[in-house]
Amino acid sequence: MTVDTETRPLPAARHARAAVAVLFFTNGALFANLLPRYPQIKEDLAIGNGAYGLAVAAFPAGAITAGLAAGLLIRRMGSARVAVLGTLLTGAGILAAGLAPSVTLFATALFLAGAMDALTDVAQNAHGLRVQRLYGRSILNSFHAVWSIGAVTGGLMAAGAMSLGLSLGVHLAVSAVVLVAAAGAALRFCLPGPDNEPEETGPEETGRKETGPERLTAEGARGTSRVGVVLAALVLIATAGTLVEDAGNSWAALYLSDALHASAALAASGFIALVGAQFIGRLIGDRLVDRFGQRAVARAGGLITAVGMGLALAVPTLPGTILGFALAGFGVATLVPAAMHEADALPGLKPGSGLTIVSWLMRLGFLLSPPIVGQVADAAGLRTGLLVIPAAGVLVVLLAGVLQARPRRD
Repeated sequence: MTVDTETRPLPAARHARAAVAVLFFTNGALFANLLPRYPQIKEDLAIGNGAYGLAVAAFPAGAITAGLAAGLLIRRMGSARVAVLGTLLTGAGILAAGLAPSVTLFATALFLAGAMDALTDVAQNAHGLRVQRLYGRSILNSFHAVWSIGAVTGGLMAAGAMSLGLSLGVHLAVSAVVLVAAAGAALRFCLPGPDNEPEETGPEETGRKETGPERLTAEGARGTSRVGVVLAALVLIATAGTLVEDAGNSWAALYLSDALHASAALAASGFIALVGAQFIGRLIGDRLVDRFGQRAVARAGGLITAVGMGLALAVPTLPGTILGFALAGFGVATLVPAAMHEADALPGLKPGSGLTIVSWLMRLGFLLSPPIVGQVADAAGLRTGLLVIPAAGVLVVLLAGVLQARPRRD
């Protein structure tokens, strides 16, 4: 008769969950305010496609350069403070990129913004995992769904600013001030104390230590080497998720328009289908994980991705390909949160280290997948290049055994 009282999160945990959601929202919205302005910036700087491509690559390059520092900063400052400070500096970098008078300064500002975005990303996920431990059930996928909402909102903010005729500087300054202020206000509701102190878990996790990385602690001297193997597998799972996402971002519209002769408006539906289905998958992902466990959800998602996109590429039709992109987005929706959750729980690592490593190496997928797909497409066609999507699904099915097997007990 006391079940409701025992399982209901404390007010501090609910407030912290809302605060972390704000951090994810602002992180998604900040950079999305700049993306629709890229054509204007390219025109204002009078740069060609080659120089432009190198310049915008500075953002993921900055993220990779600074990403490994996140764990150290989190241990020294706390994840919430690092997330808010990173949001502030990301906003400053984006504003500087919009106002840059030369391609060199534009790339430098993007490098700074990317570096700070990487710190924010790791820190907000670390704090989200602290809150999740208080809840005693999966909530991390919902934070990533909120990030998607933030990204859409940021794009709409940019579209509105352009329709109102706001200058680039005014638009980015206003968006940065509003979003940074929201992140700063969220800080006071985040969990207090350092991140290296274990959270008091919710009732569902009390006394439960079972499959996945937790079992490594019982394997004695072999534990350290097994941790490395598990960490490598988690990196590959997360990278598979980002690779599928980036393939949709970079190539869906081009494939639909060139290979399947879709109109410009219809060609955009491939990306929309992938992102929309990914958002739905993240909305329901926490319930699925709590009921079936991370391992089963990841394997099912990998199978959906491999079969759905594999059939779409094997029998190329316009409706089938759009559906294939949607199934791929749905299938990979929970992969990055799952990998981050398991990496953060690996034994023998300093607090934040596993999460930092996965987040850092995962970004290589965003940096390397476009040129890899492009090279394959030049040699054998984009349809062949997009086989990386079902291949990523197969990889997840093979590696999902490192994830938590048993669902939450009610």
